[in-house]
Amino acid sequence: MAFVSFLIPCFVIGTDIAFSCQNTDDFVGASSPGDIVIGGLFAVHSEMLHPEEHPIKPVIQNCAGFEIQIFLQTLAMIHAIEMINNSTLLSGVTLGYEIYDTCAEVTKAMASALRFLAKFNSSKDVVEFKCNYSDYVPRIKAVTGASYSEVSMAVSRLLALQLIPQVSPASSAEILSDKIRFPSFFRTIPSDFHQTRAMAHLICESGWNWIGVIATDDDNGRFALESFGVQAMANNVCIAFKEMLPAYLSDNTFQTKVDHAIEKIVKETRVNVIVVFMRQFHVLKLFKKAVERNVNKIWIASDNWSAAVKISTIPNIRQLGTIVGFGFKSGDISTFQDFLRNLHEKPTDNNKFLHEYIMLLSVCAHLEYHDFQMCISNQSQDDLLQNVENKHQIWRDGFLNANIEPGFIHSTILAVYAIAHAIKGQCKDRNCKDPSAFTPWELLEELKKVTVIDDDKEIKFDSNGDMSNSYDVLLWKEIDGHVEITTMAEYDPEKGDFIFEDEEKKKEFLDLKKVQSTCSQHCRPGQMKKVTESPHTCCYECVYCPENHYSNQTDMDYCYRCNNKTYWAPANSTTCYRKTIHFLAWTDWFAIFLLLLSASGVVLVLSISVIFTRNLNTPVVKASGGLTVCYIILFSHFLIFLSTVFFVDEPTEFKCKTRQALFGISFALCISCILIKSLKILLAFSFDPKLQNFLKCLYKPVPTVVTCTGIQVIICTFWLIFRTPFVKQNFSIPRAIILECNEGSVVAFGIMLGYIAALAFICFIFAFKGRKLPENYNEAKFITFGMLIYFIAWIVFIPVYATTFGKYLPAVEIIVVLISNYGILCCTFLPKCYIIIYKQETNTKSAFLKTIYTYSSKSAGSVAVSQISLDSKSSSSRATISDSCKSEKNSVNGNCHFQVPGQRLIKGEVLPKNTARTVARKRLSSI
Repeated sequence: MAFVSFLIPCFVIGTDIAFSCQNTDDFVGASSPGDIVIGGLFAVHSEMLHPEEHPIKPVIQNCAGFEIQIFLQTLAMIHAIEMINNSTLLSGVTLGYEIYDTCAEVTKAMASALRFLAKFNSSKDVVEFKCNYSDYVPRIKAVTGASYSEVSMAVSRLLALQLIPQVSPASSAEILSDKIRFPSFFRTIPSDFHQTRAMAHLICESGWNWIGVIATDDDNGRFALESFGVQAMANNVCIAFKEMLPAYLSDNTFQTKVDHAIEKIVKETRVNVIVVFMRQFHVLKLFKKAVERNVNKIWIASDNWSAAVKISTIPNIRQLGTIVGFGFKSGDISTFQDFLRNLHEKPTDNNKFLHEYIMLLSVCAHLEYHDFQMCISNQSQDDLLQNVENKHQIWRDGFLNANIEPGFIHSTILAVYAIAHAIKGQCKDRNCKDPSAFTPWELLEELKKVTVIDDDKEIKFDSNGDMSNSYDVLLWKEIDGHVEITTMAEYDPEKGDFIFEDEEKKKEFLDLKKVQSTCSQHCRPGQMKKVTESPHTCCYECVYCPENHYSNQTDMDYCYRCNNKTYWAPANSTTCYRKTIHFLAWTDWFAIFLLLLSASGVVLVLSISVIFTRNLNTPVVKASGGLTVCYIILFSHFLIFLSTVFFVDEPTEFKCKTRQALFGISFALCISCILIKSLKILLAFSFDPKLQNFLKCLYKPVPTVVTCTGIQVIICTFWLIFRTPFVKQNFSIPRAIILECNEGSVVAFGIMLGYIAALAFICFIFAFKGRKLPENYNEAKFITFGMLIYFIAWIVFIPVYATTFGKYLPAVEIIVVLISNYGILCCTFLPKCYIIIYKQETNTKSAFLKTIYTYSSKSAGSVAVSQISLDSKSSSSRATISDSCKSEKNSVNGNCHFQVPGQRLIKGEVLPKNTARTVARKRLSSI
């Protein structure tokens, strides 16, 4: 009877496991009925068995490699659903579940997804083909899972056909954030983008730049490697080698590639940091081989295995070196731990995973902890029937709790609660006991708006369907002879910072810097790294910092430029030296020379003022426009000489604004007054009636001077308001700073100078027209010379100013100002001073009248007069002619045209002598 009683359970086990997929209902791993059913996809087994017979048939095979951690996630989903059903979250509505084992295979996961798409309450699991699934009610409303990104990518594309929401607690591939390709995918963990950035940040903070990467050759591994490569490059971290291991343990080349990866690690002696993006069963194989070869490195673990207890219990794991990993931030899972303690009381009828786990406990009961884990992982479903003989079912208290990975458990519970809150939103005004109350795509829209309270914090999905939780930075360290996984820090993805609980944790983080993982030796202060012919930027040689650069630390990527351009440094320097400041100082010999010239000009102006004041009533002074006009011209010359003072010494804002404006307005005033004098001379000696009439209209001394000067004032005002000159530091000389005035606007500066040039040109034209005046009154000729000197000086100034730099640049403008000012001053006043002082006999009214009379007599020979009759009207006609000549005081060619009203103009007749004498008196009086 005992033998028979033993065969019965063996027969049951065989039919339940060895032939587990005889029909579609047997395909379900765990299930529970409910008003609303949620699907689950978890890789409870690490691989699917492949038949050796040929040809291969399309049969879903059994699996091997029971994964405790993933099994715990299925229990977390069940626990969360039971908690919701026992709460008031969904009043009167119960949640059910159907959980399937993907065996880490896309093929099997797709088979499960097809069953999810089957129509609700269909006698057969038939997926209807429709053009519009808006009213279609599938078997389930939402899916939790899958465990791996590669599986989630495939399943999500299939579920997107009906827009069934999929919430994964573990798939972290960055590509899954693309809502165009994966519109119904959500996850309760951050994207790999944040994880790879955190890894690169950790590596950079620790001073490492020469690392190796090992990843699985699947979608998840490739995407993670690509994302990490971008982040590493952004942080100046170089990848010395990349090794890709087959995604499936059943691959014949798997062990060979593991051996090759280990050989590469051993060979690259300068690489002491290895980043690993692999699944747990891959890491187990790799680490076992690494322990055999005594490899000692720093290993950076991805979230897939950073908290894997079964890896941390590998014998001699501490010999591998330091393991630092990134795990998902966990919350309060105490209720789940209580759930596990009472798990042995749960029925196994509708939970094949739990049933299998209990049998595995029996098969592996005689083994110690790590061997016990390995035994569980190595058992296949096909072998359980043979291995279960003569074994008692023994429950190991605490084993499941010891293998909890808190981050994954928390994210799984969070995923279920997020779906439940979305269901609650749909069930506000609907009877959700009716399966057709709402459709999955409506639940999807609700899920986008869901907010879940977790540890008193509100969490919701972002626009990419991700929950941006923080990471725990995990450190594997030996405590009491055992390797334990501890939390060293927290990483905030939004801020990109590491947060430490206390100084001890921070010290553990800083101790990582003691390990060197660089391609080249350190560079001394005063040196910098220079990239060699190696394709990697982290392999370099040390070169001296160039001039004006320095480095004050070891192993610097580049030399610092001396701060604010106020310092300089020689080559191979570790510090900067302050630059000397240069400007045209008062003590500079050239500045003294120019200022002496300006002072001499001022003395000359004052001397001319004294001379003209003392000879106020002489014809020369009167012919110069009178004392008022002379004083105005001399005062403008004085201001021009004074403006040169503002070009010397240290530039200030006031000096920069004042010097050009003072010079420009003063010069415009000076030229305006000379222009009036030229116009008056031309008017006085013009015999062309048309020209005289034009010049009469134009000759308005005060308005003309005010207008011409006012325009310059307006130009300078706009210049100073909108583009004001300012003090500029010129760094063109390596070890000095040239303080100079920047004109603010080259255009405004050009307009100011151009306006002066335009006035000077008009003045030159008028003066040139009057160059053939009486010799004692040859002012127009000298004005012409003065304007020519001005033009020549400023034409030469433009190229010289444009090609000159340094502290003597203001001196160039001073020279031009002095030359043009001296030229106009001397040409305008020195000939008159010469007459006043040395030719006093010609400075009399009679001498001037005689000269003008002679000039008028010569000019009168060519004057045309009208042929008039000798009748009684002659006297009135002569009076008319006399009045006409008196009023028309213009000088063009020295001819006077007389026309009697009503008579034709007759040329060629010479005026009588008394007429010439009258004209001379009129010219003198007009002058």
